[in-house]
Amino acid sequence: MGKRVRLTDETINSHGSRILTDGIDLGQYNRNPVLLYMHERGRVIGTVKDIKVENGEITAELAFDEASELSRQCKKQWEVGSLRMVSIGIDILEMSEDPEKLMAGQTSPTITKSRLFEVSLVDIGANDNAIVMTRDGRQVTLGKGSENPLPQLNHKSNQSMEKNEFKAIALKLGLAETAEESAILSKIGDLTARQAEIEQLKKDKAALELSQITAAVDAAVKENRLTADKRSHFIELGKTVGIESLKTTLEAMSPTARLSRILDRSKDGQPAAGSQATYKKLSEVPEEELKRMRNEDPDEYRRLYKAEYDMGCEF
Repeated sequence: MGKRVRLTDETINSHGSRILTDGIDLGQYNRNPVLLYMHERGRVIGTVKDIKVENGEITAELAFDEASELSRQCKKQWEVGSLRMVSIGIDILEMSEDPEKLMAGQTSPTITKSRLFEVSLVDIGANDNAIVMTRDGRQVTLGKGSENPLPQLNHKSNQSMEKNEFKAIALKLGLAETAEESAILSKIGDLTARQAEIEQLKKDKAALELSQITAAVDAAVKENRLTADKRSHFIELGKTVGIESLKTTLEAMSPTARLSRILDRSKDGQPAAGSQATYKKLSEVPEEELKRMRNEDPDEYRRLYKAEYDMGCEF
């Protein structure tokens, strides 16, 4: 299988026009698929075969006849890649300024119907500078600096295209289809500002939640629910599960009793011999110590409660 090459597609050319692929008539050319060199009559170097129209473009393969020195040279240059482009010659049959057939940036009408009459191997080729067209018997060559005999889109067509674009944008923004450009720009500005506010709120919320998570973990460390080496782990956990889930997890963890207090008690819950004196009843315990005792030493709390009120307690 030889190299396939794109003959044409529907992009905008250097004269601000474009050619609709489906509107190109290939009937006559298929009967005489001549391959020229640089669009010059009399310089035939082969034929074009396996022409395909698909996906908005026309592709084909080149077959060099090698009947002339030029054809043999072109074939060799084609094979090594120093010549690699082609362009088409068409007759323009119909053009349209219908906004639905125009693209942004287009300045000349769209060529909706045309007739392919030749394909050429060229040194510089592309839709914007190598296609040769004829209109009313006059050749139209696309290239930088070349005269443009194609008509320009009238102001009314440009206005119609802009109006359709504004209409589509307005509707997407939730405005009436008749909204003016100033209203559209104002709406876009409002949406941009609102988006910035939302992003800032997200950042503020994340900072507040991180502060709450850190405070909850530090409190758990202070209450001996966690050891200090686990602090970073539980802060990261809070970022994942959220502050409420983290609090639930920390509250479910029992404080670890201090070793000195455990050793300071005998098996029956009374002070061990030689240990530091303890409180005799609950009312003797300072308020801060009472809170700590309730969390860290519930057995001592229950003993003092019974001594104070002559009854047990559960919590």
